[in-house]
Amino acid sequence: MTAPNVPYTVAAVTGSRAEFGLLDTVMRSINDHPSLDLRVIVAGAHLLPPAETWRDVAAKYDVAARVPMQVADQTTRLSDASATGRGAQGFAKVFTDMSPDWVVVLGDRIEAFAAAAAASVAGIAVAHIHGGDRAQGVADEAMRHAITKLAHLHLAATEQSARRITQMGEDPARIFVVGSPALDDLQNIDPCDDDAWRALGEPQVVLLHHPIGRPDLEEHRDAQILLEALAPLRTLTLHPNTDPGRAGVLRALEEAENKNTMAPPIAHLPRAEFLALLKRLTDTTGVLVGNSSAGLIEAAALHLPVVDVGQRQSGRQRAGNVVHVDEITHSAVTSAILKVRSLDLRHLDHPYGDGDAGPRIADRLAAVNPTAPNFTSKHNSY
Repeated sequence: MTAPNVPYTVAAVTGSRAEFGLLDTVMRSINDHPSLDLRVIVAGAHLLPPAETWRDVAAKYDVAARVPMQVADQTTRLSDASATGRGAQGFAKVFTDMSPDWVVVLGDRIEAFAAAAAASVAGIAVAHIHGGDRAQGVADEAMRHAITKLAHLHLAATEQSARRITQMGEDPARIFVVGSPALDDLQNIDPCDDDAWRALGEPQVVLLHHPIGRPDLEEHRDAQILLEALAPLRTLTLHPNTDPGRAGVLRALEEAENKNTMAPPIAHLPRAEFLALLKRLTDTTGVLVGNSSAGLIEAAALHLPVVDVGQRQSGRQRAGNVVHVDEITHSAVTSAILKVRSLDLRHLDHPYGDGDAGPRIADRLAAVNPTAPNFTSKHNSY
């Protein structure tokens, strides 16, 4: 698997604001590596109004190509299925023009799946970051493991995830534990300053709650319960991901704003500002509430108390900073907030690495020859 002919052209695919936050240090490390040539592809949710978060990507990197997938205001499971088809076709065209040696994807979203499917079928080597995790999400569990079976190099965040990839029949020689890139750069970000903190309302709680693909009515109900439980506290709310059920969550946020029980929600915070907010929240004994993976990964590294609700992160490894609420009720959420605030997190440990995943991933991409004979031929290892 030694790499004799470099630099390799690496197509890094990003489809959403949250996933770009994790991929940023990976892209930077690829871009800085003498044996790799970075090409950035923005796709999917990045291109949707009003946020159009592709601008965050373009502010840091040259964007080599765009792949439109979702249609604005169409957030059903069937519309996601159609978007996945458009994505596979769009990525195939981009890969034809670009001829990458590697296609790098992260996680479990439809953008990553469409890119991995197009590349794998085309015989292009796929490197998958954060494979082997468990998280229910919208269709995350199936999508993430499907990408694992399409991929040729596995860059796992934890030892447990690496073992799971091995159990799926992937070659152990192609599985590497690199840590989570979500922790890269955390040490370089300061808590938000007093002016920014006051502008955000000096929150006691930050609510970041995403839909899990159910009908809007069900997503609205759970979001409404959360907002009612948090109403006595100074709560900052953030818009959810662009996933099926989003309209239901947004309607609950709008209703709370109209009733003057909540400040206006924030549509988008750049990742550096989001992490600065989480650091200030930690310093002020605040709590993160919702179902974002940030509560289980970044918050663990920051020793930030978290109330994780519902099934979206079901099965994902979690540290001692998290109190889980299975069924979302007013009393359960209130009790969980009281409980998590009483935790002693001074000696908290977590499984997600040391914050140096980006350089490790770049080094691994440079060290493995994706053009070697039969490298892209997949075989079950047992």
